[in-house]
Amino acid sequence: MYFLLALNLGTLLETLEEERQSGYALPTSLEANGLKKSSWGFLFTGIVGGTLVAVYAVATPFITPALRKICLPFVPATTKQIENVVKMLRSRSGPLVDIGSGDGRIVIAAAKEGFTAVGYELNPWLVWYSRYRAWREGVQHLAKFHISDLWKVTFSQYSNVVIFGVPQMMPQLETKLELELEGDARVIACRFPFPNWTPAQVTGEGIDTVWAYDRRTFRGSERRP
Repeated sequence: MYFLLALNLGTLLETLEEERQSGYALPTSLEANGLKKSSWGFLFTGIVGGTLVAVYAVATPFITPALRKICLPFVPATTKQIENVVKMLRSRSGPLVDIGSGDGRIVIAAAKEGFTAVGYELNPWLVWYSRYRAWREGVQHLAKFHISDLWKVTFSQYSNVVIFGVPQMMPQLETKLELELEGDARVIACRFPFPNWTPAQVTGEGIDTVWAYDRRTFRGSERRP
């Protein structure tokens, strides 16, 4: 009887030992798999989150202008438009400004013609890209770009003003430029003309049309002597 009891007790102890050993091994395996899955989950979440942040950072400066009362979207100037602007600048001198300079094409083209040219643009990505392009073209000493709202800039120091505007902004910009520009200034409008000024010259066709306005002949009693 004692022999059977001892045998059964030994068997029971062996069984408990096996269960104990297997019981420790199973959680360890599951824990390792769980950690691996958790690591991949954190990595995937990080990649997705980082991508969304990057897209937001890049897209926001391009989307924000559409939310403004007067939207001035970025539309690159065509080669013909640039040629027409340069044509209107012939025999001109003095500093030049491009209002809403985009990727810097007009400013860089003017700098290549010898002008000290400045571009004002709200989109920081476009300003940084414009600076890079000016450096690549070797005109960084003549072409400068600033992140700024055109309505907060005074243009009195410029003799030549270029604007790729939209119809909604032109009347308000007319008033601003009339108050700020000196008598020998020239304003060059691309794509859309100013509604109340009389152009001194017009060149191009369709979307490539360019209008040049001289300050002394803007219009009647509001012009400066």
